Amino acid sequence: MPPLRITLAVATVLRIFLDDVAQPRYGYELMRRTGFASGKLYPILARLEAHGWLDGHFEDVDPAVLGRPQRRWYRLNEHGVALGRRELAALHEQLRPAPRPGRLHPQAGPA
Repeated sequence: MPPLRITLAVATVLRIFLDDVAQPRYGYELMRRTGFASGKLYPILARLEAHGWLDGHFEDVDPAVLGRPQRRWYRLNEHGVALGRRELAALHEQLRPAPRPGRLHPQAGPA
């Protein structure tokens, strides 16, 4: 299997999971938080799960009692948390503006 490509959409989903790694998430919540349609979100979740970053399971409830379908809950596993943090840090580094020639680095003190 080729490595997981960290697109902006994948990074957006990872960020939500990494905000609170103990909190399981379900599809509709993720759609609301990302603004992604199901046709965009669920393939991302499937790729994260296929690459071993994400664990998913259906809740153990009777849909007839609740009056809604079962939810599929997702949570980043330890592997996913470690790789997700690493990948988002690398992406953050890539997006950092390069220092302009002739200007002091923003963290540098006076000369």
